[in-house]
Amino acid sequence: MTIIRKLANTKEGVPSAKVVYYLENDGTVPIVEWLARMPRKARAKCQAYLARLQSEGHELRRPIADYLREGIHELRPSLGGVHYRILYFFHGNDAVVVSHGLTKERRIPAMEIERAVKRMEQFRSDPRRHTFVPAEGE
Repeated sequence: MTIIRKLANTKEGVPSAKVVYYLENDGTVPIVEWLARMPRKARAKCQAYLARLQSEGHELRRPIADYLREGIHELRPSLGGVHYRILYFFHGNDAVVVSHGLTKERRIPAMEIERAVKRMEQFRSDPRRHTFVPAEGE
C-alpha cells in the first residue's frame, strides 16, 4: 500500500481497520446474536465501541480496549454499572475479527478467552469460511 493510500485511510493519522465478525460453521454470527439480545442503549454503546475499533484499530488502549492474552483483545464498554466485553483479534495489519461478547462480573472467565482463541485458530485456517461482513451500523 502506498503512503498516499495509507494516509487516505486514516483519521488524523491513525490507520483504520476493517472489522469483520466471526462466522460459525453453522452460519450463526455470535456477536450479532449477542447484540440482538441486548437492551437498546447497551447495544448502541457496544456498536459505538465497534465503530471506534474500526476507526482506530491497533491504536485503541485502556480504558476503551485492552490486551488479554494469546492474541485476544477486549473492547470494554460499560453502561449503568454493567460491564460488557467484546472479544476480538487481529488478522494481519488491517483486519479485526470480532469473536463474541459477554457481560463481565469480576474477571473474564478463562473459558471465554479460550473460546476466542479457538475461533481465532479456526479463522486463520480458513478466513473465507469464517468471515461475516456486517452491514453499516450492525
